[in-house]
Amino acid sequence: MKHTLLSLFTITALLAAPAARAADGWISMFDGKTLNGWKSNEEVPGCFTVEDGKLKVSGGRAHLFFAGADGKATFKNFEFKAKVMTTPGSNSGIYFHTEFVEKGWPVKGFECQVNTTHKDPKKTGGLYAIKDVMNDAPSKDNQWCDYEIKVQGKRVVVKINGKITADWTEPADWEPPKNMAGRRIAEGAFCIQGHDPKSTTYYKDIKVKRLP
Repeated sequence: MKHTLLSLFTITALLAAPAARAADGWISMFDGKTLNGWKSNEEVPGCFTVEDGKLKVSGGRAHLFFAGADGKATFKNFEFKAKVMTTPGSNSGIYFHTEFVEKGWPVKGFECQVNTTHKDPKKTGGLYAIKDVMNDAPSKDNQWCDYEIKVQGKRVVVKINGKITADWTEPADWEPPKNMAGRRIAEGAFCIQGHDPKSTTYYKDIKVKRLP
């Protein structure tokens, strides 16, 4: 009986774990059912919802930050993967090395662009305003694409469907673009962007692995 109770306790503890860490080091960031582990700045209430196992981003400018189980998750070197789907005219983005803001655009870190047919010429797979993908998007509306971001040391590599779309290493004498002083390799949170009222994008299978 004692062994049975111990086994039940162990199973219950595992099921209650807020983030599933696989044997290969990957951490699931989104359970497909809730926004547990995430914090919205609520600039537009209801911008981030869960729909049929997907994270739906729609309604206007707002940002959803990954805080993790303890509310303090930060990452420096990592691999990030997600499946992303745009809809016609939509715009979104994935920030890394950023930090929570109550409103407005995040001022710290970098944005990886999500945009297939929005009027902004900077398209999916670019490191926004640093190493852009211009005009011709490697993604298609209403189709899932595999989005990968890897940061190790000063190097950032972005891939869409397994193909490199941006490869940039921060130089020693790096001077960020005007009005983007926070665009520097450092450490920080992940964040998903809601861009404008006419934009609807979807995310699923979001996961991350820390690197040395």
